[in-house]
Amino acid sequence: MSKNCESVGKYISILYRLSGMYLSKEFKKLNIGSGQYLFLAFLYNHEGINQEELSTYLSIDKGTTAKALRKLEEEGYITKIHDREDRRAFKLYITPKGYSIKDEFFGILHSWNDNLLKVLSQEEIETLKSLLKRMIENEYTGGKGLWTDTID
Repeated sequence: MSKNCESVGKYISILYRLSGMYLSKEFKKLNIGSGQYLFLAFLYNHEGINQEELSTYLSIDKGTTAKALRKLEEEGYITKIHDREDRRAFKLYITPKGYSIKDEFFGILHSWNDNLLKVLSQEEIETLKSLLKRMIENEYTGGKGLWTDTID
């Protein structure tokens, strides 16, 4: 395969795996698994949504969402409160314990981001973000598109 035909997905996959290894190691001290941090990060910015909305916004199946939320709830980082309008649904909220780790939590995420981007100029970073967002928008089919709130 020529260099021009190399798959971009290969590089995205490698970065994804490296990210998972780093974040798993760093979040371990907070008892947050690699499968849970994305949900907690989203909830910090969208508190009060329900589980189904969360699944839709993140394009993650309901079973995976339920499992991750159960672990975050068991750890005491989130709580579920019955929705007054739909008694079958629960609204999701960050607990005081969840807020107590917010700075450290986002510090870990920013540390990984800073480490990845330190080899790029500001112009290259903006170009990279623009290209990746365009690729995602081209393929994105679920929800209301609020995923961009978690990326920026």
